[in-house]
Amino acid sequence: MPVLERINSFKDELVAIRRDIHEYPELGFEEVRTSKIVAEKLKSWGIEVHTEIGKTGVVGVVKGSSEGTRMIGLRADMDALPMDEETNLPYASKHPGRFHGCGHDGHTAMLLGAARYLQETRNFSGTAVLIFQPAEEGLGGARAMIADKLFDRFPCDEIYGIHNSPNGFPNRVGIKPGISMAGADFFDVRIRGKGSHAAKPEASKDPILIASVIVQMLQTIVARNLDPMKAAVLSVTRINSGTAYNVIPQECVIAGTLRFLDREVAETLRQRMRAIIAGVATSFDVEIEVDLRNVFDVLVNTEELVEGYAAAARDIVGAENVVMRNEAVMGSEDFSDMLFLKPGVYCHLGHAETVSVHNPGFLLDENILPVGASLYARIVERRLAA
Repeated sequence: MPVLERINSFKDELVAIRRDIHEYPELGFEEVRTSKIVAEKLKSWGIEVHTEIGKTGVVGVVKGSSEGTRMIGLRADMDALPMDEETNLPYASKHPGRFHGCGHDGHTAMLLGAARYLQETRNFSGTAVLIFQPAEEGLGGARAMIADKLFDRFPCDEIYGIHNSPNGFPNRVGIKPGISMAGADFFDVRIRGKGSHAAKPEASKDPILIASVIVQMLQTIVARNLDPMKAAVLSVTRINSGTAYNVIPQECVIAGTLRFLDREVAETLRQRMRAIIAGVATSFDVEIEVDLRNVFDVLVNTEELVEGYAAAARDIVGAENVVMRNEAVMGSEDFSDMLFLKPGVYCHLGHAETVSVHNPGFLLDENILPVGASLYARIVERRLAA
């Protein structure tokens, strides 16, 4: 079975929806316009709609043609990234500093395509729950929807998600059983030193110097405190301080991320980071505040459900295009928080473009829109077979 014929027949509409969302990107928990588009489309197809779940989240409910008690959840994210777009597309972002540089506009269009198809055909027994999630990019959108009683109101038995992958392999579906993607913490470290004239450093407690020491010492954690067979990443991604050439500033802020595939490794990273910073604070006689917060859990695919998802994918893209990955990736995805509560599987759908996500030149191959929509729909038809 190739891409579902009915979905392919309205590919142009999915492309138009995706381009509209792309042109007017919205950051996490600000997806007011996008949520409105989603809700209006669902309602226009006769689908039951619930809004403002997790602030800007939307849920659609489609009943199968025969009664059934089981529920399958399908999830797509809606938010853009706080970055500029450099694609020169005719429908490029009209909002400076906002860009769908991870393809969430495409994910939203895919799930809308599946929603329309499932409502029209209803060739299943039970209920499909269509979850349009806000704020995936490190702001806790999944947790916000869960806190807003998502799974109490829609008690899904299983959940499934898709992410585009610009790997140059169109329609290749990659699935990693078990641990698939890293968990992540974000951190902010504020050094409160003592400013002075740059010509009198002895009168200061230079926060930039202290920050430099911290950055170097943090890199020893992965190198010297962790089992080398267990993957982890500690990256400092931002250092902010200073206002003038001749002023040693009062403060310096360091920010970055931890990535891990094991929760015990995560605890070691956190403990060593706090201990190192406390020691530096004592050594330099300064106050250092550490804000270290978990934003993504480790994403673990339910191994018992992997083959079912792979079978649905083979129906759509062919057996030759379904690949079981051996290695987890250090990128993170907050669908992990839903998988922590519900069994399910997350896959990556390859496409022809090759510029990485989160790059200002990222392009989404729109030919995968009906493919992703068909995969979403097919897993419902298989798992809720009438």
